Amino acid sequence: MLITLFFVALLAFYVAWNLGANDVANAMGTSVGSKAVTLKQALIIAGVLEFTGAVLFGHEVTETLATKIANPALFAATPQIFVVGMVTVLISCGVWLQIATSRGLPVSSSHAVVGAIAGFSWVALGVGAIDWASIGLISIGWVLTPLISGAIAALFYSQIKYWILDQPNQVVQLQEWIPWLSTALLGVFGVIVLPSLTEPLTNFVIEQVGFTIPSHDIPLLTGAIAAVGLTIMSWRQLGDKRDKGEILPNPVERLFARFQLLSACFVAFAHGSNDVGNAIAPLAAIVYINRTGSVPTDGITIPLWILILGGAGIVGGLAVWGKKVIATIGENIIALQPSSGFCAELATATTILIASRLGLPVSTSHALVGGVVGIGLVQNIKSIKFQTLKGIAAAWLITIPVSAALSAAIFSIAQILFF
Repeated sequence: MLITLFFVALLAFYVAWNLGANDVANAMGTSVGSKAVTLKQALIIAGVLEFTGAVLFGHEVTETLATKIANPALFAATPQIFVVGMVTVLISCGVWLQIATSRGLPVSSSHAVVGAIAGFSWVALGVGAIDWASIGLISIGWVLTPLISGAIAALFYSQIKYWILDQPNQVVQLQEWIPWLSTALLGVFGVIVLPSLTEPLTNFVIEQVGFTIPSHDIPLLTGAIAAVGLTIMSWRQLGDKRDKGEILPNPVERLFARFQLLSACFVAFAHGSNDVGNAIAPLAAIVYINRTGSVPTDGITIPLWILILGGAGIVGGLAVWGKKVIATIGENIIALQPSSGFCAELATATTILIASRLGLPVSTSHALVGGVVGIGLVQNIKSIKFQTLKGIAAAWLITIPVSAALSAAIFSIAQILFF
């Protein structure tokens, strides 16, 4: 069994590697495309934050994928079939993500995992073993996510363009808008990240100090302090006309570049905490079965070494293979400036937040591509490279059926060989 676990761990690392090369590139693609950061800087920043998010907060999504997509109760009498099925999930997801990444196509690893689990479950126990409600929600997400994100990005960018970029004195206008931009940035991303980060402090205050406070008070206070601090820092940076002795060519876009870098950091952290489960959930389920002899039917504890394995794989894949998808997102749809890239990332985060509150499973890839297209519609529809979008849309549409078919085929072969 140790040899089996080692093999499965390698497969999980392989999937995490491909996930890093494809999905993580979404977080930094617009920042690289707008020249807010260099590719090397993006790889370092995203690597650190993705790893931190995966290790600290990656257990919740992992638990969901390990126990909710297929009906685990149906596998209770045959845990070995569930183990083989999870192995086929890892193989099929890794292969599909690698194919998409090699062509520079941003796809959803969440959809690939769900499709693969559905594929092996169908072959193993029939159509009743699949949670069709989850599949239906994902299909709705295909359509709604890019549309909503595109609309929000277009709204954000049109306002910034009208009130700041198209004004004769951009610097003065931006000075007035900095508090609002700071609040919008930290408000949207703070709702995603701050509750998780401040939860230990809130629990300490309640349990150890004995001071009962609402759970949202500390995140709100932290966000307010951060917004004031960011506003003051931005005012000072905008008033400083020199950078290492050189006149700033465009202080407005330079400041937006700093805002965009901060937004990309939040996206990377949130993505690491969410999507690492796509790579390590099958491994976590197999480890649980090996330890208890039963299929996980409820919440399971994720060992720290599994989270570290997933985080390390994500970082490695991003560093080695992430360049193509970064180029597709950041350069091959429209030409981006820091101001437009910032709006695309803010729209992406807003869309994901709204979907999370509604319980809809969505894809970072879909949201970010929709946001970039929304920017292009405001700038000039002719600036959008529709040939690139056709390839991306095709990859989106076939992700679930391809991963399901791969998983079903591999599981069928495994059944013949082992059962």
